[in-house]
Amino acid sequence: MDITPKDGGKTLRETALQGIADTKFFPDWGQARLHGMIENRPDWTLSRQRQWGVPMAFLLHKETGLLHPRTPELLEVIAKLFETQGIDAWLNVEVSDLLAEDADMYVKNKDTLDVWFDSGCTHQTVLRGSHAAQSHFPADLYLEGSDQHRGWFHSSLLTSSMLNGCPPYKALLTHGFTVDAEGKKMSKSLGNTLAPQKISDTLGADILRLWVAATDYTGELSISEEILKRVTESYRRIRNTLRFLLANTSDFDHARHAVPVADMLEIDRYAVASMAALQADIAAHYERYEFHPVVSKLQNYCSEDLGGFYLDILKDRLYTSAVDSPARRSAQSALWQITQSLLRVMAPMLSFTAEEAWAVFASPQAYAASDETIFTQTFWTLPEVPGSAALLDKFTALRAVRTDVTKQLEELRVSGAIGSSLQAELTIKAAADKYQLLASLDDDLKFVFITSQAEVVQVASETDEAITVTASAAPKCERCWHYRADVGTHADHAGLCGRCVSNLFGSGEQRAFA
Repeated sequence: MDITPKDGGKTLRETALQGIADTKFFPDWGQARLHGMIENRPDWTLSRQRQWGVPMAFLLHKETGLLHPRTPELLEVIAKLFETQGIDAWLNVEVSDLLAEDADMYVKNKDTLDVWFDSGCTHQTVLRGSHAAQSHFPADLYLEGSDQHRGWFHSSLLTSSMLNGCPPYKALLTHGFTVDAEGKKMSKSLGNTLAPQKISDTLGADILRLWVAATDYTGELSISEEILKRVTESYRRIRNTLRFLLANTSDFDHARHAVPVADMLEIDRYAVASMAALQADIAAHYERYEFHPVVSKLQNYCSEDLGGFYLDILKDRLYTSAVDSPARRSAQSALWQITQSLLRVMAPMLSFTAEEAWAVFASPQAYAASDETIFTQTFWTLPEVPGSAALLDKFTALRAVRTDVTKQLEELRVSGAIGSSLQAELTIKAAADKYQLLASLDDDLKFVFITSQAEVVQVASETDEAITVTASAAPKCERCWHYRADVGTHADHAGLCGRCVSNLFGSGEQRAFA
């Protein structure tokens, strides 16, 4: 390890330690572990004196111990024997079979190769040999279990340090081992194994992929039928979100119907900005090979940000506005941008689902241009939203108020006073910035809280703030289900409210914020 090479360069230990310093480690504690092993290793040997293993097929002189002068030629002969007879050929072949005249002066070498030598040289045979045209050196990443700091990672580093003067990898990733729900190692004798093929056949490959991605691989990976059941529920939330997005952009042609960001409703601009922030966050996690935070944020985004907020509010506009109205097309423009991004960020994990959705979502031109696969696509470039930081802050504050309102609405619903939130009329007493925030939404305030009526009243201080919810006495519109005093005021449409009449037969209602 410490012999100075003939060219006066660094020793093997110095080269290897420098290589470790230049390598990225995931997780980072792997660096100290491998460094310690190399720093304290007394020597490196190619051979092992064992009865089993890969033979070092050399002929050695009985007296001097030197290799036969025709060793390269003999190795080719022996290699051809191995091809036809297997590795045992070395045990069966006699020296006289290989040498004619001086066979009695040579003996077969009995040493075997270091057990990690074969796999430790794959960088030379694979990256620079069998797949040279499709690959490059050094590899972007080597990944294996955490025991390989002593094994494959270690031998690969030393052999490449000698041959190439650098590691064969730019980064090392180590993972834990799969255990059952109680943390026990999986074994057939315990009967606690779960076959990946069976999981794939029964639940689908994406459930298995999602479990892998959702688990922190830096420790042990727990799996059980109960864990897989929870993963399946998470998958359904994501898939159902996708179904909503695909369904509500099915009549949307971006080339003809897209609304520029500047003309979008405020909540639609917020949704695009929110997706952009999520995509940047997820991309950073991917760069660090951190997959479980990606799954967590993707699940939260689909269930809370979209399902629990934006899409929940959007339904009224998508379903009740005129088909080609600016309000509906604004919503679809945002959904189209979100879907473009969402499919790409989920594709590395939910590969089959993303591929299936891409076939439905992409326009015929985009589908053909992508070679009919999502996997030719890079992350989507979302449009720039002016003032996005302020917009995100505004809607974060709005969502906090909405949480308080939803709690009171639910209490009223459980008591039987209202059937749904649309049967409620809402008054919010707010002071200072909160009042300004809510008042800025004007008549669109009710859409954010999904009530038929909503008003905000300014009060002097926070101590005077309050939320009042009452059941509406107005009739229910049979089309939009809002409770409004103007239901039935149009002679030809007795069951409709004024805004539905306008959306169907007039110029359409004006929406600015939600």
